[in-house]
Amino acid sequence: MAKEKIRQERIEKMEALRAQGIDPYGSRVDITGNIEAIRALAPEGEVEPDDAPYVIAAGRVVAVRNMGKSVWLDLRDRSGKVQVNLLQKRLENFDQTKLLDIGDFLEIRGNILKSRRGEVTIFADFFRFLCKSLEPLPAKFKGLKDVEIRYRRRYLDLAANDEARENFIKRSRTISFVRKFLDNQDFLEVETPMLQSIYGGAAARPFVTHHNALDIDLFMRISPETYLKRLLVGGLDRVYEINRSFRNEGIDTSHNPEFTMIEIYQAYSDFEGMMELTENLVSSCAQTINGTTKITYGNKEIDLKAPWQRKKMSELIKEFGGADADDIESMRARLMKAGFERTDVEKMGRDKLMAEIMDEIVEPNLIQPTFVTHYPASLNPLSKRNADDPEMTDRFEVIVAGMELANAFTELNDPIDQRNRFEEQVVKGDEEGYCNDVDMDYVSALEVGMPPAGGLGIGIDRLVMLLTGNTSIREVILFPTLKPRSPEEQADLEEDEEIEGEAE
Repeated sequence: MAKEKIRQERIEKMEALRAQGIDPYGSRVDITGNIEAIRALAPEGEVEPDDAPYVIAAGRVVAVRNMGKSVWLDLRDRSGKVQVNLLQKRLENFDQTKLLDIGDFLEIRGNILKSRRGEVTIFADFFRFLCKSLEPLPAKFKGLKDVEIRYRRRYLDLAANDEARENFIKRSRTISFVRKFLDNQDFLEVETPMLQSIYGGAAARPFVTHHNALDIDLFMRISPETYLKRLLVGGLDRVYEINRSFRNEGIDTSHNPEFTMIEIYQAYSDFEGMMELTENLVSSCAQTINGTTKITYGNKEIDLKAPWQRKKMSELIKEFGGADADDIESMRARLMKAGFERTDVEKMGRDKLMAEIMDEIVEPNLIQPTFVTHYPASLNPLSKRNADDPEMTDRFEVIVAGMELANAFTELNDPIDQRNRFEEQVVKGDEEGYCNDVDMDYVSALEVGMPPAGGLGIGIDRLVMLLTGNTSIREVILFPTLKPRSPEEQADLEEDEEIEGEAE
């Protein structure tokens, strides 16, 4: 049956309700609780219906079985579903069951107990419409076949797909856990600007906007880092922000232009302290959310239990890349073997070669959680130089399943070194640099004095990907960034989707 015909039939049912003086888009309901809580009230053993607890429930109809003088339906909310029996002799408005459709929202009142078959059931003596659904839900067992529809019309995905709902419930619980974990360690949650006149904190291209009243261009932040470290200067010695950041870069299975991360800064710590914090936070989160530190990601079995292995960047380049980080020609040869053009690699210095080998060759081989440490100083202008090798920094990235999960370092608190490194970045004029100008206010803050500190950023979206076993970031962002489609293109996309009731 065509969707438009079904829609027209539902409109007619809606109009029939209105003709009876019934509002098909009802009002407030003082429910007994969510469906999971209501189900828990059902008594054990045989109980007369009138002696069973009386409840008020509300939710969406996801199944209807019409038996003539009795209608059975399944009512669902976020917590679960419950069976409902609508019996003609109990209901004055039983005739309105003919106007019911899958997808409608109802209020149900009645006694809750187990049916003869042992199914927890509300035997209703009252029901009313709360919302008449005009568009049918996707087929119960087929769901939305086209992932584009799932992302563009997430509400349909959530209504039809138990797994999708569970993904986002886990996401919410993950963020709650992270917040509680840090609060319990005396960290202070703060908020910093999303619009910045000088962007910094990561190597990325920003989104640009214009403020009319001030007549200046502003940048959507690519990171809150320099603002959070200003707070260390001010005496807030443990701070974090669960933040939305924006990077005007490509979209793939692990990147979305708008994303969520947490950044954490702790005075009197360093990158090794951040390692301990990272592995304890992530492994505890996995245990709390999933009941285990072991996850399946794609076809890989991964254990997030602390402690994690630690390897220097140069060691991994030799182990997996077969190249020597101190030998430029060996690294160029390795990249050309991997498909890079000679003219491209000959333009690269040592530090850029190291970064390319890490990204293209080493990281895909790091499946179990690994701290990759000691990155080149030229590529990391905000991190402190290593005492034994000033060309390297005390920095790490966490790589899991070939994907970067976290980034941290011992923070640079020397204002003169910081200014010089900012100036080097600006002179380079890279398309994707760490800053668009020397942030003199930040340098001034360092001159006031920032204590030794460790800083950490963890991608929340990627953490949720791991915890839910989803290999695409779009599966864990409710409304991922997508190229708009015309109504005609959208209609063509949805034409072959099966709908509830039609597929059975």
